Amino acid sequence: MEGQERTILIGCQIQTEDDRSFQSSMEELKALAETVNAEIIETFTQKRNQIHSSYYIGTGKTEDIKHFIEDQDIQVAIINSELTPSQARNLSNTWDIKIIDRTQLILDIFAMRARTKEGKLQVELAQLEYMLPRLQGQGEALSRLGGGIGTRGPGETKLETDRRHIRNRITDIKRSLEQVVKQRKQYRENRKRRSAFQISIVGYTNAGKSTLFNRLTDEKSLEEDKLFATLDPLTRKITLPSGFHALVSDTVGFIQKLPTTLVAAFRSTLEEVTEADFILHVVDCSDDDAIEHEKTVKEILKELNADHLPILTVYNKADLLDQEFFPFTQPSIQLSALNHDDLTKLKLKIEEVLKDEWEHYDVFISPSEGKLLNRLKQDSIVELEKYAEDEDAFHVTGFIDSDMPLYNQLQSE
Repeated sequence: MEGQERTILIGCQIQTEDDRSFQSSMEELKALAETVNAEIIETFTQKRNQIHSSYYIGTGKTEDIKHFIEDQDIQVAIINSELTPSQARNLSNTWDIKIIDRTQLILDIFAMRARTKEGKLQVELAQLEYMLPRLQGQGEALSRLGGGIGTRGPGETKLETDRRHIRNRITDIKRSLEQVVKQRKQYRENRKRRSAFQISIVGYTNAGKSTLFNRLTDEKSLEEDKLFATLDPLTRKITLPSGFHALVSDTVGFIQKLPTTLVAAFRSTLEEVTEADFILHVVDCSDDDAIEHEKTVKEILKELNADHLPILTVYNKADLLDQEFFPFTQPSIQLSALNHDDLTKLKLKIEEVLKDEWEHYDVFISPSEGKLLNRLKQDSIVELEKYAEDEDAFHVTGFIDSDMPLYNQLQSE
């Protein structure tokens, strides 16, 4: 295909890493490479006691690959780990081609996907912070970059940048993002004041989060069978079967070895997860590595201090299963986001889980307190609403989040 770069993939498995996990990460690297339109010619792997400090792989393997590169006219080598600056420099000097490590590849995809000003700034910040310690001794290698994989965003201007310019740009971006953080914080505080209940959809990249978000909210955000198809978060309102109103946010997908520079740069975006009241964790149950993907997301949620939040695990793409899938986590539900009946079941399941988390209430409300009755219908899960003639009041029972201001008001009723 025109415009594709002839690429090899390289992975080093250390003895402590199990075969299944290593193969999964290599398959994921292949999917990442295909996302940036690489033409994958060959994959090289090696098992070692530890990563080679100078070349990532052993010197013998390095020479073998050098001959293959020359014979097959390879243009790019993609490495399945984050290389140290010296490793990247040594491989580039030995092979005389473009060297892209896993972190750089993921950053490149994020640069492709960013649509909003905030998203673009966050990606550029991550790229610059990754680039800064790798500038020394890169003159010759940088002159070979030109265009293509790993050069999107600020990568296109590498030749005319130096440490001082990069540091100045990093300072400018951080200043701009501070304003975004303030706006997000204000937005979240407004939501809290309005007692808006926040649901965050999280999951491994390509698990079907955006599809589920679109079906739940009648939204039309991007849906693609690609890694990181959606980068910028969206928030929309939904109504559950009982009439309870909530806000739902679609977030960036997670992945194994998510670069620390990205986690740091996207902190304000990821805080949407930590500020949530409830999490829908979407897992592609048709994927052979579904359980590993689920564990990866849980580890990242723990890093974000969001693992204490109520979670419903949604095992998506059940329509693609060719054998029975046994849930790894409870509470959970299996469904297809494309099935309307399944979406109804999901909404009911969300209410079921919330009832287990929330406080039960049983109150009588005067007909003159119409506003309170209306708030209960929107801000709680109402199970019974009946006019009691002997009390000359509406008898209402249901479940409510004890953190909501409305809960305290009910206590005084």
